[in-house]
Amino acid sequence: MTSQSRTRPGGSERSLHRAYDTALLDLDGVVYAGGEAIAHAVDSLVAARADGMHLAYVTNNALRTPDAVAAHLTELGVPSEAGEVITSAQAVSRMIAEQVPAGSKVLLIGGEGLRVALRERGLVPVESADEEGLAAVVQGYGGPELAWARLAEASYAVNRGVPWFASNTDLTIPSARGIAPGNGAAVEVVRIATGAEPRVAGKPQPPMHRETVLRTGAERPLVVGDRLDTDIEGAFNGEVDSLLVLTGVTDAEQLLRAEPRHRPTYVDRDLRGLLTGQPEVEGEADGAGFRCGGWTAVAADGALELRGEGGDPLDGLRALCAAAWTQAGDGSCGLDARGALGRLAL
Repeated sequence: MTSQSRTRPGGSERSLHRAYDTALLDLDGVVYAGGEAIAHAVDSLVAARADGMHLAYVTNNALRTPDAVAAHLTELGVPSEAGEVITSAQAVSRMIAEQVPAGSKVLLIGGEGLRVALRERGLVPVESADEEGLAAVVQGYGGPELAWARLAEASYAVNRGVPWFASNTDLTIPSARGIAPGNGAAVEVVRIATGAEPRVAGKPQPPMHRETVLRTGAERPLVVGDRLDTDIEGAFNGEVDSLLVLTGVTDAEQLLRAEPRHRPTYVDRDLRGLLTGQPEVEGEADGAGFRCGGWTAVAADGALELRGEGGDPLDGLRALCAAAWTQAGDGSCGLDARGALGRLAL
């Protein structure tokens, strides 16, 4: 079943780390949150790598350099090298370099990761919209200390007609204290001030997928993420399989309402899902519902219902996904799922 026609989560008799050669892992909300490792992430990644799976870290966060990200992962207990880290800063810098002459000046609104990536492409990051010969504006996540004056600087340049690029447009980012504004929120400020639209490189856009393929050489990749609108949609656009983990911004109710481009191949609690197979979701013989483990999910009387003996709550969620996605077809499920999800206590 292709991602374009998916109406239920997929199954796999083989553990995912053996069924796929490379895991393309998001970082924030998957491996860590607020700099601290998410439960079971380190042990799962170490085990997958030891058994032959290649790990690549694909992040829309343009703040840190690949060297810094790799050092952080190594400190957490996952030995990593800079070459295993692919960032939206790298993707947007390649995108700009393909459209402006070498040595061009680029107004930088962001952090060190974006500065380094621009220089690697032979571009010259500058700080002022008044620089003579300014060829582009690029905007990436600059951390919680990003000054309002930097957004004004971007607006001045964009209003003068300078081409505008954004590393990504994630509206939110997970942190140790909860969900915080992401680069997309800052991009919205400049959009409001200018009426312009940026060219975007990061997930789920094709430039990020291209950057990842160029740098990893993966033949059987599995995208692993926590966001439907970046990680999973990016996998959909790239026509590769995906694993959604419920350790970041996506909750069970959002998953049930996912449109086709946001429906992952597999669903699991956390990165332990890499080391296991995935159960099949089967349609009931009478066509009335879908069964996974001890749960049966049906769409009835305007709501999603769970029946059966119970068991692993994740099996119940997988069955509910099948019922919801089948009912929704090419749209988003509008059935009430509160009662069914309440039984799962996810």
